[in-house]
Amino acid sequence: MTANYETREHDVLIIGAGGAGLRAALEALAQGASVGVVCKSLLGKAHTVMAEGGIAAAMANVDPADNWKTHFRDTMRGGKFLNNWRMAQLHAQEAPDRVRELEQWGALFDRTEDGAILQRAFGGHTFKRLCHVGDRTGLEMIRTLQDRGVHQGIDVYMECTVTRLLTDGGRVAGAFAYWRETGRLIVFKAKSIVIATGGIGKAWRVTSNSWEYTGDGMALACEAGAELMDMEFVQFHPTGMVWPPGVQGILVTEAVRGEGGILRNKVGERFMERYDPKRMELSTRDVVARSIYTEVKEGRGTEHGGAYLDISHKPAEYVKKKLPSMYHQFKELADVDITKGPMEVGPTCHYMMGGVRVDAETAQSTVPGLFAAGEAAAGLHGSNRLGGNSLSDLLVFGRRAGLAAADHAKRVAAPSLDNAQIEQAEKELLAPFSNTGTESPYAVHRDLQEVMQNLVGIYRTQEDLKKALLDLEKLKARAAKASVEGSRLFNPGWHLSYDLKSMLIVSEAVTLSALARTESRGAHSRIDYPNADPVWEKKNNIIVHEGGEMKRRESPVPEMPPDLKQILAEDKA
Repeated sequence: MTANYETREHDVLIIGAGGAGLRAALEALAQGASVGVVCKSLLGKAHTVMAEGGIAAAMANVDPADNWKTHFRDTMRGGKFLNNWRMAQLHAQEAPDRVRELEQWGALFDRTEDGAILQRAFGGHTFKRLCHVGDRTGLEMIRTLQDRGVHQGIDVYMECTVTRLLTDGGRVAGAFAYWRETGRLIVFKAKSIVIATGGIGKAWRVTSNSWEYTGDGMALACEAGAELMDMEFVQFHPTGMVWPPGVQGILVTEAVRGEGGILRNKVGERFMERYDPKRMELSTRDVVARSIYTEVKEGRGTEHGGAYLDISHKPAEYVKKKLPSMYHQFKELADVDITKGPMEVGPTCHYMMGGVRVDAETAQSTVPGLFAAGEAAAGLHGSNRLGGNSLSDLLVFGRRAGLAAADHAKRVAAPSLDNAQIEQAEKELLAPFSNTGTESPYAVHRDLQEVMQNLVGIYRTQEDLKKALLDLEKLKARAAKASVEGSRLFNPGWHLSYDLKSMLIVSEAVTLSALARTESRGAHSRIDYPNADPVWEKKNNIIVHEGGEMKRRESPVPEMPPDLKQILAEDKA
């Protein structure tokens, strides 16, 4: 048995090489831990680069009145008070230091007249607080973290997919993985593991997410016994490209609206006046996405079923300077010059507020030695994330996860690997080669995306969700029988058959939680329960894997201390 896989050992193994994973790696390294970073695709290709608009941090460079308390209040209000208050507090307090650190490590930000980091307005934020680099902020962040990581000598395992976490007496012991190029197996031994695998968008048909986003980390954690939380809250970004079909879902940054872009329907009405007259285009994402969806449903949508987003009233040079990526994206992909005319946009599955349930201070899950940060972790954003909070989330909690993971690795003895678990993982991974059915993983994936898009989308009903659960059961049976041909070399059908397993786990968790939450709150909208229910303001949905089945229970939202309640009560002074 031992002959068919290679073994590597680290104190801390980090799964995922986006902002959270790299920041965790840098912190664990600084603590003297031996660190390995595993990523499914290439280093630098993480979704962090899609966070174009900026990093939310109350630095008060543009609006001197800004402070952590206002940022905390905006975050809690945006999340409709389901947020883990301690995470929201730590995030608001620590974000400015994390941005300064990034700057010290070489990140180049846009500047104010007097040389401070420039900040822009974004939906749901009281003040201008998004530190940015044109509309390429995430790219600059990844570049900076990656350069630093490479210089410090982190071990990176690229194009390597983890398919199972290995445990020893209820704690983390390592991970089973394979090299995507050759199909060779590799086993990692580790005292601590940080999940930083991002979101779940590829379970939906229209998504801004790329092929890696199949919910692997959440599925791995769930199968290892960790709890998932708030899985019903899937954010549909209001503005993705809708035309041509080949680019459907590609993100159009909120910075377009932050810089003054206006939304209109096909008859030219500025329709946000109807839905949020005070904040208009800078309302929270859940509101803007539902507004566009409603306009289209009621027959006022554009030719390709979206809305018009127009920034062409601004000087052409201004648009090219502030939104260089968007200018090129529309010119090249849609043959539209955004300095001369409107873009056509519509909602796209974008971000997951739910994920692995973690401790606010340490980012540790309910399984000892297993940590999670970034989009794969739940708690900070409550039921709806504010734009710009994702990048500061990666930095604040990536650092905390790396610190706690290194600390944990110092305190515990080396775990032992269980050969039975490894053999089981190998058998499961290679099963599609010996399956004899005619079912293709591609067909199952296409059908899964239709189910999630049509039944578990922006608007949900009990009837649709119940049907989705039945459809998911059938899809699970089909996925288990799906077969692949050829060898293990460069075999995308085989890779997808593993991804399907993750997507089915997270899809079921989302649907179960959405069915249980009989109210509309944040990104979760029930047509049959259009209002928020005060009973549900006090409860998080928890999903656990027990005895091979997915179980749901409710857990009370932690009580907030009086001084923080006071901050929420103060209105914008």
